[in-house]
Amino acid sequence: MATKTTFQKNIEVDMDSCEKLSFRKFTDGENTWESFKDQIFVADESHKCPVYVHRTPPCQGSCPSGEDIRGWLQILRGMEKPPAEMTWQEYAFHRSTDANPFPSMMGRVCPAPCEDGCNRNKVEEFVGINAAEQFIGDTAFDEGYKLAPVPSLTGKCVAIVGGGPAGLSAAYQLRRKGHGSVIFEMQSELGGMFRYGIPGYRTPRNILDREIDRIIELGGIIVKTGIRVGQEITIEQLEEDFDAVLWAIGCQSGRDLPIDGWSDTPNCVSGVKFLDAFNKGKLQTTAERVVCIGGGDTSIDVVSVAQRLGKISDLDKKKRPEQVIGGYVAHDSAIAAAREGAHVTLTALFKREDMTATDEEVNDALSEGVTVLNGVMPVELIKDDRGRARGLRMARCHVDNRGVPSPVEGTLFDIEADLIVSAIGQGGDLNGLEELGNERNLITADPLYQIPGRFGHFVAGDIIRPHLLTTAIGQAAVAAESINRYLAGEEIKRRPKVDVFSFDLLAKLNEQQLAPTDYDHTQAWGTSSADFAVHNYEDRSLHEIISSEDLFLAHFEKTPRYKRKSVGPGSEYVLGHFDERHSGLSEEEARAEAERCMSCGMCFECDNCVIYCPQDAVFRVKKDKYTTGRYVDTDYDRCIGCHICADVCPTGYIDMGMGE
Repeated sequence: MATKTTFQKNIEVDMDSCEKLSFRKFTDGENTWESFKDQIFVADESHKCPVYVHRTPPCQGSCPSGEDIRGWLQILRGMEKPPAEMTWQEYAFHRSTDANPFPSMMGRVCPAPCEDGCNRNKVEEFVGINAAEQFIGDTAFDEGYKLAPVPSLTGKCVAIVGGGPAGLSAAYQLRRKGHGSVIFEMQSELGGMFRYGIPGYRTPRNILDREIDRIIELGGIIVKTGIRVGQEITIEQLEEDFDAVLWAIGCQSGRDLPIDGWSDTPNCVSGVKFLDAFNKGKLQTTAERVVCIGGGDTSIDVVSVAQRLGKISDLDKKKRPEQVIGGYVAHDSAIAAAREGAHVTLTALFKREDMTATDEEVNDALSEGVTVLNGVMPVELIKDDRGRARGLRMARCHVDNRGVPSPVEGTLFDIEADLIVSAIGQGGDLNGLEELGNERNLITADPLYQIPGRFGHFVAGDIIRPHLLTTAIGQAAVAAESINRYLAGEEIKRRPKVDVFSFDLLAKLNEQQLAPTDYDHTQAWGTSSADFAVHNYEDRSLHEIISSEDLFLAHFEKTPRYKRKSVGPGSEYVLGHFDERHSGLSEEEARAEAERCMSCGMCFECDNCVIYCPQDAVFRVKKDKYTTGRYVDTDYDRCIGCHICADVCPTGYIDMGMGE
């Protein structure tokens, strides 16, 4: 029989499940109150009274793009109201695109470190941030929303080399600051990894095109495709013609497997080139037995595409997949009618739970019939007498704390293969740009995304270090700010400790015509009733991320997540299936999911502090003074510093800090 114990307010808690009760304010044995008499009352003054403190939630702190996630979730749920002339849907779109101009794309493909950081994980399960973001982006697509108006051009123009997520994000952020740009893209279309590195059933091309077009429609952004800087245009020409240069060229080459004979074996190819050939429509079929070595999201894309393409019996040798991937030929789309199912295997160094690919993507691959082998490493290519690979010798492996694998003795086994794909990472292609490169064939950046030793040159995205799309977008935003200061002749300052887009109370007050009045800078007493300042509010969002330990988690009921519906095929139907995998949330579902957000670090108007204050010192502000972040105030003549309001605040918005 479970034992029980009684805490403050006679809350009964099942001790057998205490491990899950992360909301508990006290540990066992802390069952008596200390006397606050000496601290609370000093003559007629209270010791400490509430101050309302805005902090950054961990979802935003975990987002490499630095999105104001809590902000647009509050708009979805109806808590933060839009300006009178705007719908809440469009208002949420504008808030989300402050940091990221690709809500539809990133809502679909981002691995969502924000969800890993979500404090809701301490209650039951994270808020479905990706699904909500996809809803915002898809609604914008359906309704034809445009990006917010931008200022007039300053006359400054920046060369942006690379038209992928980083380059486009930089062009967008620079245009918002008034600067024009010219994007030089070596491919025939913009989009970078969105278009050439991810299959279209994950990033629908019509929506991708619209998200790119919105940026170009801002004006002052010129696009030049089919041009490779370093060959058709020199670095010196860019320096002469532009006020600054941003390098956002991404990583266009895949890493070879570190085994003998890889580079000169024709049917051993990189995942990057495999996906590039597929996304350009050249690769219409693969091989009977495909083996991909990886474990990350790129490798999942490779095996998922291979399952869909299948194989064709008796395919002309000149049309083998490696010939297409190498760029020598292209498949005729008519051959798709003869496709048959292929045998596709994914191998990974790590255990399933340690793979860098998201669980959702791995589950989809398994349901589509991909064989996944974990904890194994390739040790040798097995070749036929013509020099083509016919298999791969593998071994069980141990991975040390540096991520370096070593084979386990006596565990060798072979996998037959007709096409072997390496998806173990990407590298830079600096042909013609060698002077910019470092020893890793990448470009070095300082913390402000300047290139050390090259005045006026900046860099963002995978060419610094291959990482996530959201990382590239966030780096580009920081680089744009650095470029803006450089163009203005200002010192490029250190970035804040918590470098994200966040709620701005002053901007919100201005939007609602509640801005503080002018201050005459005279000293006076009793300023708590004055309207030239925001009283008892402190913004620490640039310095602090709020922890779950600072929340009152007992306030939140366990509420299941509203999940996107999966329409992905099973193994019987995957061949030739190129429809999108997941359908988005409905408006009702998106708003309900946004309701699960705990609004960490910002008041969400639950009234706990008003209800539980024993002195009626905490009160709601008058309706004509109310806005998000200014829902409650404190009468310090009544407050006795009992800190009950801070204890029952679910979001950690109240600190006992006033008066000391």
